Amino acid sequence: MSTNCKSSNKEIKKGLYLVSTPIGNLEDISLRAIKILSNSNYILCEDTRVSQNLLKKYQIKSKLISYHKFNEKKNLGKILGFLKGNQIISLVSDAGTPGISDPGKILVNECIKNEINIFPIPGASAITTAIALSGFSDKFSFIGFFPEKEKLINEFLDILSKLNFSIVFFISPRKFNEIIPFLKKYLVDRKILICREMTKIYEEFIRTDINSLKEFKKTPKGELTVVISEKQIDKNTSQYLSESDKRLIDKMISKFSIKEIINIIQSKSKISKKMVYDYCLKLKNEK
Repeated sequence: MSTNCKSSNKEIKKGLYLVSTPIGNLEDISLRAIKILSNSNYILCEDTRVSQNLLKKYQIKSKLISYHKFNEKKNLGKILGFLKGNQIISLVSDAGTPGISDPGKILVNECIKNEINIFPIPGASAITTAIALSGFSDKFSFIGFFPEKEKLINEFLDILSKLNFSIVFFISPRKFNEIIPFLKKYLVDRKILICREMTKIYEEFIRTDINSLKEFKKTPKGELTVVISEKQIDKNTSQYLSESDKRLIDKMISKFSIKEIINIIQSKSKISKKMVYDYCLKLKNEK
C-alpha cells in the first residue's frame, strides 16, 4: 500500500508523540498517526520486529530505537537528548495506546519535568474496544495485567467485589485458567466477556456468567482482554439471608459442598449466590 504522508518537518511541532497503533488489524490506524510516524526522526518501539510489520505496510522509513521495560531507564538520557535537540520522537507499543500497561510513563514524566512538548495521537485501544463490546456498565476500572501471586489476587478481588462497576484486565490464557476459582469466589454473581485476537482473522468473544466459567481445554495463543460486569442485581432477589436460611445452612455445612448448598437455598429463596457463598465460607473458617 502506497501512503505518502511525508511532510516538511517545519509543519510538525517538535517533541514527543504518543502514537496509538492497531490492536490487531493493521488497517486500523489513523492518517494522522501515519503522518507523524513518517516524519519522526526516531520511533521508540516496544519490539522493533512487531513495529516493523506496520511500518513496512505504510512505507514508513523512520529510524527505530528499541524501548521496553528492560531498557527504558538506560535509554532515557539519550532520548531526552534527542528531544532537547528539537527532534520529533514517536513512542509506540506493540498494540494500542502506549503508556497503558506498556513502557512510557517514565519518559512522559521526564518530559513534563523538562517542559518538553508531549502530543497524543489517539487511536485503537483494547480496553475501550472490549468495554464497548461487552454491553456492561461504561463506568469501569482498568487494572492492567492481573496479579500473579495468590495473596495479591485475594486482596485485589476482595476490594473489587465491593465496587459496583465493570472491571477490565489483561491476562494470558494459561493464567486465566488458574484464576477461575478466585473469580467464582469473589465475583460469582457477575457476567464476563473474554476477548481474544480482537480485530484479527480468528478473533473470538466468549460471553457467559462467572458461575458457568470453564477452563480452556487447549491453551489458545495471544493475550486475553477480559471484562467483568457490574453487580447483577435482581430487584426480586434479596441481598440478605433470613434467619431460617442461616439455620438451614448451619445444618448442611458439614454434609454438602458450598455449590450444593447454594443450589438448595436458591431453590427455596430468591437470594444472592454471593450472600450464600460468603456465609458458607464464614462457617467453614470458624470450624
